[in-house]
Amino acid sequence: MGKKIMIVDDDKEFSAELSEILESKGYEIIVADNQSDVLGLANHEKPNLILMDIKMPDKSGFELAAEIKYSYKISHIHIPIIAMSAHFKEDDRPLMEMCGITSRLKKPFTPVDVITEIENVLGK
Repeated sequence: MGKKIMIVDDDKEFSAELSEILESKGYEIIVADNQSDVLGLANHEKPNLILMDIKMPDKSGFELAAEIKYSYKISHIHIPIIAMSAHFKEDDRPLMEMCGITSRLKKPFTPVDVITEIENVLGK
């Protein structure tokens, strides 16, 4: 099995489509559509990378990324995070760095865009 990628997005249809694309490229996919499951799943599954939506109902992707980065349970494991959003601002960059977000993808993106970004972040 390939590298593990966790998808964190409240849009189940989007997550399913993205899962299908990534599985076809040999990645093992873990989907967290419930924000309260993210930390536990990341600790248990230890994904190689997380694709995280920034705009979600209860907590933003920035908050969840910071929780992952600073959690005593998994802070010793560096898990790169690629933020996904339709609306990025230039002044988001310092916040992204502070929260441990490695890279970003602007929605909508193509399958080639997401695969290329994942491979860049994972160093393939």
